[in-house]
Amino acid sequence: MNIFRSMRPDIVIDSVKQLDVTDLRSRGITTILLDFDNTLGPDHATEPNDYSRECVSYLRNAGFALCLVSNAKSGRSSGIASKLDIPCITYAHKPNPSGVMRALELMKASHSEACMVGDQIFTDVMAGRLAGCYTVMVERYNRKEIWYVALKRPFEKIVRLIGRF
Repeated sequence: MNIFRSMRPDIVIDSVKQLDVTDLRSRGITTILLDFDNTLGPDHATEPNDYSRECVSYLRNAGFALCLVSNAKSGRSSGIASKLDIPCITYAHKPNPSGVMRALELMKASHSEACMVGDQIFTDVMAGRLAGCYTVMVERYNRKEIWYVALKRPFEKIVRLIGRF
């Protein structure tokens, strides 16, 4: 896959709660892989919040299998996933697709049945695209984020301007 195509999500929406579940089902999507930090909740949170729970409930009630796919080390992300009652792949190495592939294996889903949802082009979108999944980029949950993510945001802005998304 062309590196620039791997940076372009299939769609961009404001929040996880704006996912069009009917459209996803019509595409054959059965499994949704979710980033946590600034996708389902605040960056580096240690607990899910009301928004996290609402998003998971919305998607679960729509009939999707869910899995958290996080670059965070195991303790924090697996604790959050446990409290949300969803499986988790920790230390996913995004943008490398290996974590997404592990999630697909865990969920017994093919890449064509899965959707990767996240807030970052250079991690979530690229990992999902390189794994062959449908990708959804959400606007970040909160402007507050760790410094090394904040450093990437100007480059993401350039990619979005060039790609017009």
